[in-house]
Amino acid sequence: QVQLKESGGGSVQAGDSLTLSCGASRPIFSNNGMGWWRRAAGKEREFVAAMSWNGGRTYYADSVKGRFNISRSRNTLTLKMYDLQIEDTAVYFCAASRSAVPSTTSTSAYNYWGQGTQVTVSS
Repeated sequence: QVQLKESGGGSVQAGDSLTLSCGASRPIFSNNGMGWWRRAAGKEREFVAAMSWNGGRTYYADSVKGRFNISRSRNTLTLKMYDLQIEDTAVYFCAASRSAVPSTTSTSAYNYWGQGTQVTVSS
């Protein structure tokens, strides 16, 4: 069993930046693909960004490409968010993939999830 915990959410204005972090209860980042997903109020959870097990490949949703950056250190998965827009408002979740290459389309491909951290962007 692995516990994931996100931090760094908050309320910002459009155009601002924010960095989310995700810590794990045991070292898994070097073995599993990792991802960030988000869920806006009244919507389904959607893919945001992901990284393969060795960090060799990264994946981004079109809506955040060029504005968000996923990275990791030994024990922390990070999502740096720049030029935030109102439509980025959501609860953001860190997730560990069942495999080395993370899915960009299926939440069921992830077997561990954090509890989420709220990001609110206002005009």
